[in-house]
Amino acid sequence: MPKHVIIAGAGIVGVSTGIWLRRFSDAKVTIIDRLPPGEGTSHGNAGVLAACSMVPVTAPGLVRKAPKMLMNPDFPLFMRWGYFPKLLPWLMKYLSNANDSDTRRTATGLTTIVGDCVDQHKSLVADTDAAHWVSESDYSFAYANRAAFEADSYTWGLRRDAGFEPVIREGADVRAYEPQLSPSVGLLATMTDHGFIRDPGGYVKALAAVFEAVGGTIVQAEIKDFEMADGKVAAVLTTEGRQPCDQAILATGVWSKPLMQKLGLSIPIESERGYHIIFEEAEGGPSHPIMVASGKFVATPMAAGLRCAGVVEFGGLEAGPSEAALNLLRKQAKAAFPNLSCKGEIEWLGHRPAPSDSLPLIGEVRDTGVFTAFGHHHIGLTGGPKTGRIVAGLVADQPMNTDIGAFDPMRFA
Repeated sequence: MPKHVIIAGAGIVGVSTGIWLRRFSDAKVTIIDRLPPGEGTSHGNAGVLAACSMVPVTAPGLVRKAPKMLMNPDFPLFMRWGYFPKLLPWLMKYLSNANDSDTRRTATGLTTIVGDCVDQHKSLVADTDAAHWVSESDYSFAYANRAAFEADSYTWGLRRDAGFEPVIREGADVRAYEPQLSPSVGLLATMTDHGFIRDPGGYVKALAAVFEAVGGTIVQAEIKDFEMADGKVAAVLTTEGRQPCDQAILATGVWSKPLMQKLGLSIPIESERGYHIIFEEAEGGPSHPIMVASGKFVATPMAAGLRCAGVVEFGGLEAGPSEAALNLLRKQAKAAFPNLSCKGEIEWLGHRPAPSDSLPLIGEVRDTGVFTAFGHHHIGLTGGPKTGRIVAGLVADQPMNTDIGAFDPMRFA
């Protein structure tokens, strides 16, 4: 009788895992989530298949720079100060990684997950109705001038070490390549062989349909606990009742923390709150995804309009959206693209799962039959298909020839 595998989480990681697991095995696979597919964190992001986004935020110098960033109303870092005492233990661990050796170690690990992301997404959607959501494109980083670009030389050095070499354009060449950019942008560093998703939420819904078409089942419920027997998972307990299983996969982002506690593990992970605004039916925006370095946001042309996504805010899972964060994002978008016009705006706030060491948790928890696939902070959409492929291989006893030691879920035990 085929084994039953339950996947907690119907975002990009969970759905990708489900598709690969059905392709690799005859297992019965059920995805359970409190929301329909693609309506959580996977819905709201910049949509970029950012292969070169393997350098963590915690680069050397962050500890010195962070207070100035927080005090600068024009810098996209926000703190809900009432949440600060609860955040502090995680923050101390997070900042302890802001050094050269840890940054390089993390960058090496993340390259494993995102470095071949375009190929991984194309492989996931090959010969399916989800394929049309994936667009291959350049991905540019916009700077005021060469001095601003060289101020990021540490990050670009790590990217070059990983094989990512940008094409540099300056002056008139910038506007010849991307006419809608503001004259204040004097340099573009462009990565070729990248891509973007034209509607991340629609993409994950399309992948969910692919999953069902290959024999998977989706249940809308909230998982509350695991039922264990002789140290092995025997069932998950949900708001819709008990669901027996032989193995389980946790792909619920930052909401995985309380479920890991049920297994006796305290994971230092926080919500890194992120925002986007969709400028509906926009005109005057870019033709391909652009990271505007001065505002730390990405502008991506999507099916519904121009999506501008960015901002880092620490404030937990309960607080509502910050108008200041949205207003800053709106202001920065108009500054970068002065001819931008639209029919309307859609605002969104979501919760990026940020482990203190910026590395996702991928692997089995002891010998419990519970596998982890969460903690991708900024790179969830980019790295979801590769993570899903790795975890599906582990569960199906067909492991990929990939070193995943850096992602060991037991490293915080």
